[in-house]
Parts: sequence; C-alpha cells; structure tokens
Amino acid sequence: MMIPQKVADRLNEQVNHEYYNVWTYTAMAWNLERMNLKAFAKWFFIQAQEEKGHAEKIANYLNDQGGTVRLKSLGEPKGDYKSVEEIFQTALEHEKKVTKQVHEILALARSENDPATENFIEWKVAEQVEEVSSIEYILAIVKTASSPKDFFMLEGKMAKIVAKREGK
Repeated sequence: MMIPQKVADRLNEQVNHEYYNVWTYTAMAWNLERMNLKAFAKWFFIQAQEEKGHAEKIANYLNDQGGTVRLKSLGEPKGDYKSVEEIFQTALEHEKKVTKQVHEILALARSENDPATENFIEWKVAEQVEEVSSIEYILAIVKTASSPKDFFMLEGKMAKIVAKREGK
C-alpha cells in the first residue's frame, strides 16, 4: 500500500461522510418537494449527486493508492424540517463541518508525509469554498422571504441557479 494507514483510514471515514451527505441532501430535497418548492428541491437533488461523486472520487483514489474502501452503515438523516430557512441553515452548518473534515485530512496527509494525498485533497479544499459560498448566497436570498408567496416568487430565481449548475 502506497498510502499511510492512518490516512487511508481517514479517507475511508470521509467516503462514508460523503455518502451520508447524499442522504442528508436527498432528505432536504424531499422536504422541499413536500413544500411544493420544486426548484429548491432540484438544487438539493443535484447537490446529492455531487456528494456521491465526491465519495466515488475519494474511494477511487483510495483504491488507486492500494487502500481498501470500507463502507459503513449510514445514520438516518433528519427528515422533518419546519422551514426553507432551517433547511439551508442546516446545510450551511453541515458544509462547514465537511470543510473542517477536509482540512483535517490535509493536515493528516502533511503530518504523515503523504504528498500524494495532500495534492489529491486540494480539489476538495477548493470545492468546499464553493459549497459554503453557494449555500450562504442562497440562505441570504431565503432570509428575504417573509411569506409562502415570497418563496414561490423565489422559485424563479432558484430555477435560474439550478439551470446554471446544469450548464443550461
């Protein structure tokens, strides 16, 4: 194995965290679907697919480095949110937690003298800057809404954000 065992173990944890993120964002999307906020929901469905891609990218790297991917049981994500603001606030807190996890991987790779993993994980460091910024922006928009009618008006703005993410 070309990767230090401590780093391999930590990357395995992150693979599992990323798959949990898929479940978390999917649960948020279904809550938004229930609120009839289709564009908001679609944003989270796309986010969930992105998280799956992150898990697979880390797992592939781990395999390429001679490690073994070990998937564990995922906890049940929160499934009942009271408001759109609560969903996005929770998502923001979640992404800040993921950012901390990624920084820990980077620090571990450095302390274990593992330049390959250090180089590899840099993409995720940059990705987290984008993730947090994106959610902060949407949360700011959500906080401007004061009634259900406002959210339906914001659906158009969200639809444009989703279209941009999809490259349309």
